[in-house]
Parts: sequence; C-alpha cells; structure tokens
Amino acid sequence: MPFPEEKVTVEEYMAYLISREVEDGKITGVGTLSPVPLLGTLLAKHTHAPRAKLIVLGDEEAPITEGSKELFDLAQRGKLDLFFLSGAQIDGKGNINLTCIGDYSRPKVRLPGGAGSAMLYYMSRRTVLFTLNHTKRVFVDKVDFVTSRGMDDYPWRVGGLTKVITPLAVFSFDRDEGRMKLESLHPGVTLDEVRENTGFPVGEEAPTLSPPLPDEILPILRNKALPSCERVYPAFAKKLKEKISRLS
Repeated sequence: MPFPEEKVTVEEYMAYLISREVEDGKITGVGTLSPVPLLGTLLAKHTHAPRAKLIVLGDEEAPITEGSKELFDLAQRGKLDLFFLSGAQIDGKGNINLTCIGDYSRPKVRLPGGAGSAMLYYMSRRTVLFTLNHTKRVFVDKVDFVTSRGMDDYPWRVGGLTKVITPLAVFSFDRDEGRMKLESLHPGVTLDEVRENTGFPVGEEAPTLSPPLPDEILPILRNKALPSCERVYPAFAKKLKEKISRLS
C-alpha cells in the first residue's frame, strides 16, 4: 500500500487501527493465526489501554488454563468484549466463509473450517474482522458458504460486527441496513481502488481519511509491542522486521 511517508508497513498501520478498537479495562480475545490483531492489542496495552485484559490463544502466558475451552466459556457468559475474526471470503452482509470455495458438496477448495468462529461471532460483544488481502476474491457479493453469519435476529446474540479493517480501508457495519459501509480510506488509497477490489457496492461518496499513525506511536509499536508479539509469532515478527529494515 502506497503510504506517502514510506516509513510504515501495512501490517504496522493495520495494527495501529486495530489498537484503537481496544478499550481499557475490557477483555479482548485474539485467536490463532492472528499476528496483526495481536500486534495491535499489544500496542493498545502499551499506550491507551494498560488495564485491558488480553486472552491470546497460543500464548503460554495467557491468563487462562484450558485454552480455547475457557475462552469459549468466557464468551458464552457474555464476558468477552472484543474478538477478531477473518475469512477466506467476506461479503457485504458481514458473513464470513472459512469452510469451502465453490459448492459445499463438490468444493474447488476445502478450507480449514470455522473452529469456534461461529459461536464467537455471536457471543463476543464486539467483533472486528480483518484481512491482509483486499481483493474481489476475498470481498465477494455473496460467500460460497456461511461459516459465521454477520447479522440475524436471534435474541441470544450478544453482540455483532462493528468494524472491518483491511490494507486499503476501514468499513463500519450498519445494523439498520444489515450491511458494511465504507468508513475511511487509508493514506494513499483512492475510492476507485477500493471499488475495483471489492465485490459489493461501497457507495458513491468519498469517505474520510483513516487517521495517520502518530510519530510517537511507531517506536512503541516496534520496540515494545513487536518483541512481545514475537514470543507467539516468531516467523511473523522476523518477516516484519525485514520489511521494516527495507523502508527508506
């Protein structure tokens, strides 16, 4: 993504935007295969949310004793304030697909599956979707299979989708219309670029600009949050450090 400053990686910028979703004193959960959300939540802990409680699956130092079982129990009791999910496909209604590409009975690709995503999407008070790939292959008009539904009228649903953060933009979710709405464009990204890479309508009006990453935040992200993230995702941290070293 063409950041004007050419000093911030996409992963770092997305982590900064994710950090803004973390509230101080609240419980935030980070699932497996989620290094960017972890980096963002750790950044929040080192900045505006020092009292935030983080539960990171795969982290030996997580404040739980039974891994996903305890996380699911926490969510089902309405205690999980924020969780992050992604999908191989995401549609404008906030549905995600982690099951298959193509027809379920004869799929082109069989995906790993949703694990606990369907339940967590229902029971987390706020859900933020993220993806490192903003293309029409990911953002489709209709997912091939609904692994986790973005919205419905079930009375036992605790929360729902609030934001979608991508390398190009941020979407909010309009519960009255039941659809995602383009909220902001990242620095250097045009509305046409988002339209060309999104399989559903994003609107005709140019939204606001996503907030720039403050200069004082970048050293905290790289010198405090990233080393903590490295303990859980060493390969991700190594690659990100290499990308950072190549920045001008």
